Amino acid sequence: MIIYRFATMSSSKIDSSFFLVTFAFVIQTVFGDPLFHFCSSSENFTANDPYEANLNKLMGYLDYQTPSTGFGKGAAGENLYGLALCRGDVSISDCKSCVVDASIEIRKRCPNKKAAIIWYDHCLLKYSDKEFFGQIDSQNKFCLWNFQSVSRPEPFNEKTKALLSQLANKAYVTPKMYAVGEMLQFESKKLYGLTQCTRDLSMNDCKKCLDGIIAELPRCCGGKEGGRVVTGSCNIRYELYPIVTE
Repeated sequence: MIIYRFATMSSSKIDSSFFLVTFAFVIQTVFGDPLFHFCSSSENFTANDPYEANLNKLMGYLDYQTPSTGFGKGAAGENLYGLALCRGDVSISDCKSCVVDASIEIRKRCPNKKAAIIWYDHCLLKYSDKEFFGQIDSQNKFCLWNFQSVSRPEPFNEKTKALLSQLANKAYVTPKMYAVGEMLQFESKKLYGLTQCTRDLSMNDCKKCLDGIIAELPRCCGGKEGGRVVTGSCNIRYELYPIVTE
């Protein structure tokens, strides 16, 4: 995997520019490895700080709460907030495994940080010392795309946008804020899509989040056989092969 970085980091946060990542989906890394992560705060806590104890409690709570519904959020102490989300089709056992792995791995990759986020194919986990529930997170963002290009990019891009827009309209009005679907592509191929929001968002903000990243697809993945745009609040993906196992 080759990583190209086009964003800069300030002393306290990542700006809203993309971290763009090229990625061949057909040769993905070992199952279960994180897709990406951000240590999204420059502020640290020290050993034996109450923040550390509260973070341990919060991670344990999310590990327990999330699998039954695929989403969990909670707070610990006076200034620690977190959420976890599993992909809408993931089983309870796989969801639990993913969230547990994420809660361990995020501490390894962002030791002593007061805010961080990590994404896997099956889940995401995020925590911060600032309350973020109900707010669209467009700062923590990355893009992945397939190395392979289609032969006719313009009609392909139009159909990709149409499918994902259709799925966005479906996702924001469903309880899981999640939708998958497919459409017949040219050359007898099927195009598969996925849209999802974190369930702390309102319906309107979910739609706004999804529409925003769909509009960014040409910049990220125009003419590519597969791609995704992922933020801390919503994500979209399309492929020329099934994304989920029904």
